[in-house]
Amino acid sequence: MVSVCIPTYNGSRYIAAQLQSILAQLQDSDEVVVSDDGSTDGTLEIVSELAKGDGRIRLISHQKSYSKYAFDYTTLNAENAIRSSVGDYIFLADQDDVWMPGKVKLFLQALETSDLVLSDCAVVDAELNVLDDSYFKMNRSKMGVFNNLVKNSYLGCCMAFRRSVLQYALPFPKTLVPHDIWLGLLAEAKGKVSFLPTPTLYYRRHSANLSTSSESSSNTLAFKLYYRLMIVLNLIKRLYVG
Repeated sequence: MVSVCIPTYNGSRYIAAQLQSILAQLQDSDEVVVSDDGSTDGTLEIVSELAKGDGRIRLISHQKSYSKYAFDYTTLNAENAIRSSVGDYIFLADQDDVWMPGKVKLFLQALETSDLVLSDCAVVDAELNVLDDSYFKMNRSKMGVFNNLVKNSYLGCCMAFRRSVLQYALPFPKTLVPHDIWLGLLAEAKGKVSFLPTPTLYYRRHSANLSTSSESSSNTLAFKLYYRLMIVLNLIKRLYVG
């Protein structure tokens, strides 16, 4: 069984197209868990209406708590969706992307021999015009814990993993460690990770993105070093302390 987990917040402009691209690839026994962080723009109404016609969609609420770091909101909301899922294979998805046909089948084949799989994607603008046909090439993506601490490749929207990964990945660190980086690095350290060179989705970049993974960082060098130190310390704690 497949569970697709989508954290949402004010995603009304794109969520319907994303859900349709996902549902077209799922079996009747699969599910889509949408965890909403208090949307005020019609997202809840759109998802609820789609859920009336497709019982595979399950809409849940997440109680947002304050954080000084924007990506913490997405991480905590994603954790809420993941904890509510029941599938053997968990796919992460953003509210504003579009999945390419065949994504689920390709990932499930790779997950037969891997604990976590990451695919390439095409970077597009708000209207799905292609800006770069390979995020991997643009980002110079490589496997390896050190490589991804230096320059992260783990986009949650391009990721799926076996439920067994959650045995050591949950709970997520409380702050300053994005869920997708956390999952990717832990799976590399404790299991087997595969990178798929085939793009499997249109990764939409626009002014209202919940995440900014494909944009240049405006953070100071001191923050970048502190941010990576926090990731390393949390990894060491989880791997060797428990």
